[in-house]
Amino acid sequence: MTERTFSIIKPDATRRNLTGKVNAVIEDAGLRIVAQRRIQMTEAQAKKFYEVHAERPFYGELVEFMTSAPVVVQVLEGDNAVARYREVMGATNPAQAADGTIRKLYAESVGENSVHGSDSLENAKIEIAQFFTDADIVG
Repeated sequence: MTERTFSIIKPDATRRNLTGKVNAVIEDAGLRIVAQRRIQMTEAQAKKFYEVHAERPFYGELVEFMTSAPVVVQVLEGDNAVARYREVMGATNPAQAADGTIRKLYAESVGENSVHGSDSLENAKIEIAQFFTDADIVG
């Protein structure tokens, strides 16, 4: 079934000019990038996006990191896009990520792990809506 999921190429990756390389891995996995925008995330956007982690000790550091450099927000489309992209990203800890995954190839650490991807179809819809309107998405 064709689905859409949300992706962020994080500051550690944009800082190292890896957007094209990450996009190549995404596309090679059979996912299409149907919307993409490079933005400087504001503190308010980062706090809202990660509010699920607000009580966690790393929340402040995460918000600070996500606003430290531009990010690339994306809408990806493909068969079982949520699960497929999570597979392509690899484990959160790059040391445990499978060969060929984005995090194995490019992540610097657990905290600076290059990409975010939605963990469910429901969250994908919520996350996409925070950064894109339907008019932005060209199927």
